[in-house]
Amino acid sequence: MKPLLPILGGIANVLLLLLVAPFFQGVLRTVTARIQSRKGPPIWQAYFDLLKLLGKEDIESGETPLMQRFAVYLSLATVLTLACLVPMGFPVPMNGVADAILLIYVLTLSGVCTLLAGFAAGSTYSLVGASREMLTMIALEPLFAVAVVIGAVHTGSFRLDTVLNGSVYAAGVPVSGILMLGVMLLSFQAFVQRAPFDISEAETEIMEGPLMEYSGPKLALLKYAQMAKLIIYSALFVALFAPWGSGLPFFLGWLVFWAKVCLLVLLVTLVAATHARFRIDQALRYFAGLLGVALFALVLAGYGY
Repeated sequence: MKPLLPILGGIANVLLLLLVAPFFQGVLRTVTARIQSRKGPPIWQAYFDLLKLLGKEDIESGETPLMQRFAVYLSLATVLTLACLVPMGFPVPMNGVADAILLIYVLTLSGVCTLLAGFAAGSTYSLVGASREMLTMIALEPLFAVAVVIGAVHTGSFRLDTVLNGSVYAAGVPVSGILMLGVMLLSFQAFVQRAPFDISEAETEIMEGPLMEYSGPKLALLKYAQMAKLIIYSALFVALFAPWGSGLPFFLGWLVFWAKVCLLVLLVTLVAATHARFRIDQALRYFAGLLGVALFALVLAGYGY
């Protein structure tokens, strides 16, 4: 039975992610509407949208590139793989067969899938959106990698259950951990692709960017992957920087974990509803400053601070 536990845990995480991701998208839409004094859609609207798209005809031309199809399925597959590497109220399911380095690689691959989808589509809007996504990734992805490495430095281990358990505070309350907490809070909107950093999609500017040429089931899968990323990054943030309550009895600890995820989603919603979108050059300068602080924190961690 023991060898089956990681597999069962991974399946439970995947099913939980697929179930709650549209719900949190609905919460985000509803709260945004209330902030902007609108009625907004029902909280279940994201489920209806996905079902509607999945029920539409999958329109393709005879010259549709193979990569355009492949990127769609790979995008959702990488996010579901991440669900097996992230604690969601209980220990990391695949802890024994993965480490923090693999986590960083799969996180990066989930962003690369959006690039592949945009570049393969060939549309002008898709190419502009994918180019912006690529520039953002180059500046942004190292931030999470540095946060994970700082946790590994403080604990002396790359084990997932060790790193994803408040490892940035393993040496007490180190300066490097506090700096990375600030960096991740200031960059979190960009990781989940919400305003003011939804630059690659920018609906009123380049009309969905990399997703411009997708419709029907393929668009549903890409949208589903985006919804799931909000939960994945929220779970990672909680595991790294707000692990308190993880030692409670199972059900109580599970509730505390999801309460913290809800608070983080509400914070994302509040910022997105009250801030104007950055230009790409403004965003890159912003990320460059955060990367400088993150590298300084990494140096401090190396010296035990």
